[in-house]
Formats: sequence, structure tokens, C-alpha cells
Amino acid sequence: MEDENYKKNKTDSVTVIFLSGFQDFYNLRIFLFLIFLVIFCVTICGNFLIILVVSCSRLLHSPMYFFLTQLSFSDILLSTTIVPNMLHIVLYEGSSVSLIGCLTQYYFFSISETLETLILTVMSYDRYQAICNPLHYTSVMDLSFCLKSILLFWLIILVEILVLSVTMSYLWFCGPKVIDHFFCDRDPILQLSCSDTFIIVVESIVFIIPLAICPFTVIIVSYIYIIFTILKIPSTTGRQKTFSTCSSHLAVVSIYYGSTITIYLFPNTVKASKILSLLYTVVTPLLNPIIYSLTNREIGQAFKKLLSKMSTTLLVDWQFPKMTVKDK
Repeated sequence: MEDENYKKNKTDSVTVIFLSGFQDFYNLRIFLFLIFLVIFCVTICGNFLIILVVSCSRLLHSPMYFFLTQLSFSDILLSTTIVPNMLHIVLYEGSSVSLIGCLTQYYFFSISETLETLILTVMSYDRYQAICNPLHYTSVMDLSFCLKSILLFWLIILVEILVLSVTMSYLWFCGPKVIDHFFCDRDPILQLSCSDTFIIVVESIVFIIPLAICPFTVIIVSYIYIIFTILKIPSTTGRQKTFSTCSSHLAVVSIYYGSTITIYLFPNTVKASKILSLLYTVVTPLLNPIIYSLTNREIGQAFKKLLSKMSTTLLVDWQFPKMTVKDK
């Protein structure tokens, strides 16, 4: 009897999952495909440009911009994990993906989201030190601190993914074989499981405290101290100048946490979930480089210098081509 049940369970196990995507917007699929394609291209180019500008400009070799490059890397990882398959889903009214492929997408999505949360937290701590403790800033926020922070973040992420991988590998997925979403998120995946998912829920709560609640608390406390410090500055010009140093980061934090918190507070409807998921998986990685390039003078100046240098180099190479051995 046990052998028959095992064979039946094995036969009924889900191996391929169908992501339905945006079937309600079938008539707009070409338009949506083009919009998402443009957003994806701009997101990848914008974040790569941030990394290039910071790497090539000596004026931007500081902890804040070091973490900004890590944030851009996280946005690139998030976009490449979600958008390419989403484009296929939009164009062909859905897409089939293997169970392993679905779990892999969820793991990389978890990596990018966790990394972004931790980087935004350490960036807020950097602004706190720069504004509230400027005399000790260089001794606290040095290269060693930056490297140790990133290594610690990746260690935390790898442990989280290892625990999730081991736990989910013991689940039995029996259906339904359709996920009404455009990517493989945790809750839609767990809805396919016929196993007891209590341990997954417990693990999620355990991870939420150090990887979501604690970072958010650090950000809030940091900005409370920053605001009180700025209000103590006597001149209006001084307050504006000081606030401008953290305005870009504050805007990025507001968008990121605003969208992620709303998705849990909003009524649990499929359409609302898809729209809010689009906000923090597709739109937020696009807005981050735009915000930093438009509101940060140092990024803008460094970009202009890099562009001018590249233009000059290309012009010189065009006017004075290198002589070959034959020309000599």
C-alpha cells in the first residue's frame, strides 16, 4: 500500500510550472513588451554606467559611492533575474518553467532583495556618520569597514539561501501547475506544495527579523538623528547643503520600502500583487540610477568628465590614427 502511494505521489509531482503573467492585458501585450524591454535596457545601462563612473572617478572613491556600486550590482542582478523571462511571458501569454528553474529564480530574487536591503542600511549608517559624527567619519568608514561589510552581507545571504534550499528540497509539490504571476515568488511556490509548510513559515519569520525589521529600524533611527542634527544647523544654506548629501539615498529608501511594505499591507488580490511586484522588481532598479544621476552633483560632474575624456580620446584617435609598421 505504501509503495502504491509513493508511486502515485511520484507520478502526481509537479515538474513543470506555467506562469500565466498578464493574461488580462492580452490586447496590450506588444505595447507592454516594448515598455518592459525599454525599461530593462535603461536599467542595465544606467546601473552599469553608475559602476563605470564611480570606478573611473577618483573623487568618488568614498564609502558612500562604493556601496552605491554594490547597490547597482544588486539592481542588475534583480533585473536580469526577473525581466527576461517576464518579457517571454508577456509576448507569448505565459511561459512554462521547470520546478528547478522556478526555485532557482526565487533564490536569485531572494539574494538580490536581501543584498539591496542590507546595502541601503549600511548606506544610511554612512550618512549618519558623515553628518552626525564628521570628525570620526574617516576613522570609522574606512576601506576595511566597507570590505568587511560586503563580505558579511554575502555570508548572511549564502547562509539564508542554503537554509531555504535544504528546506524546500524536502517539500512535495503536487499542484496546481499554474502560478498566476510573472515570476516565482515564495507564496505562489508554497501554494503548489502538498507538504506541511509550517517550517518554511517559521524560517521566514526568523529571517525577517535580522534581514528586514532590524535594517529598517537602523535606517529609521539613523535618519532621526540626521534630521535632528540638520535642524541644529543655524543657516538655511547649511541645512540645505547638508540635507542634499543624503537626499538621493532617502529617495531610494522611500521608494524601495514604500513598495515592499505596501505589498504586505494591501488587500491580498492577484492584480494588486502583480502591480506592486512590478514596482519593486522592475521600476525600482530603473529609478535608482536615475535618482542618483539627476539629484547628485558629484555623479553628474564625474559623468561629464568621463564623457569629455572619452570624446577627446576618440577624437584624437580619429584625427591621428596609429601608424602601422608598414606606414613607418
